[in-house]
Amino acid sequence: MSPKIKTLKPNELLESFMDFGLKRNDIFKKGHELFYIAKLQDLTPISRPPVPPVKSKTHSLIFLTSGVLEMNVGYQKIHINKNECVIIPAGMVFSHSIENYNKGKEGKGIICGFSDDFLIGQIGSRDLLKSFEFLTILGNPIIKPKKQSIKYLVQSLNRIMYEYKTSNLKNVLILQSYFISILCELNTDYLSASLKKNKTAIKITNRFIELVHKKINTTHQVSTYASLLNISPNHLNKTIKIITQKSPSNWIREILINEAKVYLFQTDLSIQEISLQLGFDDQSYFTRIFKKQEGITPVAYRELIDLS
Repeated sequence: MSPKIKTLKPNELLESFMDFGLKRNDIFKKGHELFYIAKLQDLTPISRPPVPPVKSKTHSLIFLTSGVLEMNVGYQKIHINKNECVIIPAGMVFSHSIENYNKGKEGKGIICGFSDDFLIGQIGSRDLLKSFEFLTILGNPIIKPKKQSIKYLVQSLNRIMYEYKTSNLKNVLILQSYFISILCELNTDYLSASLKKNKTAIKITNRFIELVHKKINTTHQVSTYASLLNISPNHLNKTIKIITQKSPSNWIREILINEAKVYLFQTDLSIQEISLQLGFDDQSYFTRIFKKQEGITPVAYRELIDLS
């Protein structure tokens, strides 16, 4: 059986992309796979960029207090500024290039890593998790809090930071309650932006993206997804473009290429084997699609990873 894409545990991410030492151990304390919080500027000196396309088993939240942050999250290159947030859901492909690192190394802010188990804990629930669309691979990773929310977010994050530094996870209920309130505050701003769009169109879009993720290894045709959604290809095309400003075929291609990138980084599969894993009988066709999207061939992309 061919190897599958691996979703990395927090320890595996640390070992791959962070220098080992006392400073790292001071930031990522016992239990960090459940929850951790740190200052971005404390991570910068011990980071080992680049981060090739990977998936994590836990969610991440980054709130920027100064500077800029650029990285790839899912299918988009994102840029966030002061007082903006980015959410990287568990299972979402993300990457961070040397260029991104250099642009953002003067930035300051707070990063939190957290699991579903941490959010559920003593006071959460699965229903609570479902209410945070930004914790799914269907959500928009960028949140721009309103002015009145920013002061509260900073105060709450600093309170969590103090508790984590002084007591680690001993008072997990305090950490959990403050952090859930932060997510609820962000959700208010997130939903207020979403409500400006057509709810039916958003539902179709979310269902389409969910289906593409489930069937990307076997199904690449827009018409097939339209049939699964019981709508015409033309209706699907118009709906997806209204909500995302991208066509369904673009979404399919971008998701395919992201999956290919993770295979190229994580496995020793040949290009032929990767193309078969992704549902291509013709390796040359897969290579053409990859090159059209990325500007280089899969072989050249793998060589760049090996050199980094």
